[in-house]
Amino acid sequence: MTTEREVVRRPPGRRAQILAVASEQFHRRGYHQISMAEVAAEVGITAPALYRHYRSKPELLLRAVESDLAAVHTAVHAGHRDLDGLCAALAAVAVEHRALGTLWQRDARLLPSGQRAELWGRLRADVGVMTGALAAARPELPAEDAEFICWSLLSAYGSLSYHTFAPPRRGFERLLRRIGGAVLAVTPSGLPESRTVARPAAAAPESRREELLTAAVRLFHERGFDNVSTDQLGAAVGISGPSVYKHFDTKAELLAATLVRSRERLWHEVEAAIAGGGTPGEALAAGLSAYVDFALRHRHYLGVMLSETERLADPDRRAAVDFRRNFLRTWVALLCQVRPAIGSVEARIRVHAMFALVNDGVRNRPGCARPDLAGCLVELGRAALGLTP
Repeated sequence: MTTEREVVRRPPGRRAQILAVASEQFHRRGYHQISMAEVAAEVGITAPALYRHYRSKPELLLRAVESDLAAVHTAVHAGHRDLDGLCAALAAVAVEHRALGTLWQRDARLLPSGQRAELWGRLRADVGVMTGALAAARPELPAEDAEFICWSLLSAYGSLSYHTFAPPRRGFERLLRRIGGAVLAVTPSGLPESRTVARPAAAAPESRREELLTAAVRLFHERGFDNVSTDQLGAAVGISGPSVYKHFDTKAELLAATLVRSRERLWHEVEAAIAGGGTPGEALAAGLSAYVDFALRHRHYLGVMLSETERLADPDRRAAVDFRRNFLRTWVALLCQVRPAIGSVEARIRVHAMFALVNDGVRNRPGCARPDLAGCLVELGRAALGLTP
């Protein structure tokens, strides 16, 4: 016979199980695409039972982000006494908490500003501990360089959010430790990178449609697609909200158009640099410089590409995903020519790490306004690709 005590008993670790499921679903499909009922169904409980653990979906998002950041905090404080230990601890977290990159970069923007500020303060404090460890091991580094390198290390490890490549865990963590060690060994030259792709001067917007495309990519990047209204889009270019529909039938169509325009520019600039590079090594160097140059000028697009692709209609989303895959293949093939011994899986992981530290390096974080940013990102990108001695 079932007793009353047995009826109300909850399985141990239920809150942790819910967090793990919610984190993975938010990561895969995006916060706005997931309901509490779907999280409950995946856990194997009812929605009312889920609400006994978490009162709302915003609270669930907050706790999911906090949980992943707590793992980073533990790793930093466990491994900060030497750089290899730090890389080992953070590599393990990167493999275990692959959702953190997208949760932090994309979904945490949806939290109230006070909560975001508190989470940001926690992460900055952990980066401060990392910076102290790097400064102790490399006292010749200026403090701002040490901090910038530590942020880049976190970005490289956060790149696991954007792919599913998973070699055997032990080997995977060893590879991440090597990548991290190479990043921490970089000495920024202090000089701006001069090898940028030739390009025509940017023209002023020619029409209201072009103005909307420019304003939309900025607003979608800064606030998130779902947090931008047509009234805000219209106000950004001096028209009313309903007038936006004279140019685009839906907000999703406007998002799709911004991504199409921007990826055409990205492909044209980077592919042209690679094609004109000469040897595979020279082509890879030219492509890296061109990508950094593009990122510096189009940071909003890179942010939207990473955070809002899942908000597109199915055909547009497939086109965006296909472009990213093809773009990645170009880099992986080139890196395999330069370093044939590493194999395609390692090359993919390294290319993703390079993209992530560049993409994050040009956006809102400490160091993104430094005058030698281009040169620093090229050097760090080379380290992530394994091109440093």
